[in-house]
Amino acid sequence: MIALTESTVRSSFVNVSLRERKAIVLPADLAERDWDRLDYFGWRDPKSPLLGFIVAEIDGNAVGLQLRQAEQPTRSRPQCSWCSDVTLPNDVVFFSARRAGGAGKAGNTVGTLLCSRFECSANVRRLDPPAYLGHDAEAARDRRIESLRMHVDGFFRDLMAG
Repeated sequence: MIALTESTVRSSFVNVSLRERKAIVLPADLAERDWDRLDYFGWRDPKSPLLGFIVAEIDGNAVGLQLRQAEQPTRSRPQCSWCSDVTLPNDVVFFSARRAGGAGKAGNTVGTLLCSRFECSANVRRLDPPAYLGHDAEAARDRRIESLRMHVDGFFRDLMAG
């Protein structure tokens, strides 16, 4: 992923108003991130725990989305729609995001199940134990990374299409 600065992150959001964009609380350690190991950058608002933010690289540009976590927990332990991690080392919650443009202003949203603290990049990079004799764990990891990137790209494009 491209390295992000505060100004790049703030200007990247496509589904918030200018006022909301200015109010976003950014992580303090933005400059210290290992951008090469991230497929998207996500964080939660410490002042509003139901708000989450994700910035991804779409066609070489940073694009940001604001998400809102559902207040009601899911009835069963779900699987993340992006990383599809079956070992579930973390909680998965339902997020909704307002669409970009006029559709978002009209109240149209899209929802998905995601890792609650946006741990997908770390989840897909773990090497699985060998499933069978001759299992190529590194190739399996590479397929999971590519699948995550495709899921993120598809979600962002869907929201941007309005």
